[in-house]
Amino acid sequence: MSKINFQNVHTMIGADAKIVGPVDLKEGIIIYGQIYGDVTTDGPVRVAQNAVVQGNIIGKHIRIGGTVLGNIHSDGQVILGKKCVLKGDIIYRKLLIEDGALFEGKCDLLNIKESPETSE
Repeated sequence: MSKINFQNVHTMIGADAKIVGPVDLKEGIIIYGQIYGDVTTDGPVRVAQNAVVQGNIIGKHIRIGGTVLGNIHSDGQVILGKKCVLKGDIIYRKLLIEDGALFEGKCDLLNIKESPETSE
């Protein structure tokens, strides 16, 4: 299985945390809690198994283990874990969907010249 490097993760949202509003970061984030708003970072994003994100996610590499209700945009790799639920579209460079993942949406391969800012 493919792995994502989470060395540049400087932010963690705990399991008991609930954030309402957008989260904008330069480095990576691991989410164990709930975010009701968009997550935007130049680094990697990991949504843990019991976490919930209700909003769009933009990041370098993205691994979804929990629930995401929103679109995903990655100029790197996207991994949908075996227990994830994703209801939204994916723009990606590399995509891995593990057996058991629930995905409802469409997938588009990232145009090399396209960036998260110009795709909206």
